Amino acid sequence: MFAAHAGAATTNCSPGSTCVISGGDTALEKERARQEKEQWDDTRSLRQKINRRAEKEFDKVDRAIDAEDACLKSSVVTAYWEPNTLRCLDANTGREVSTGWK
Repeated sequence: MFAAHAGAATTNCSPGSTCVISGGDTALEKERARQEKEQWDDTRSLRQKINRRAEKEFDKVDRAIDAEDACLKSSVVTAYWEPNTLRCLDANTGREVSTGWK
């Protein structure tokens, strides 16, 4: 049966010409492609969320580093950087230093 089918395919192709044998997109292949695209879109969305979160965390750390530098260079002599709360505090009062360092 295969030989008869193969012979039919070769009669449509002449030497020196381009012969295109279609795989024939079946409904199953189209459904598989649709599902793969849907999965790709879902994972793309998830990757974007992860990247946005990582960027947000990076920006937070970056701002804290800048704030620490400003605190340490502050004109307020009793100001110190509190690493747990990421704030510039006055050593005498324990309150956040709001002027002279930002």
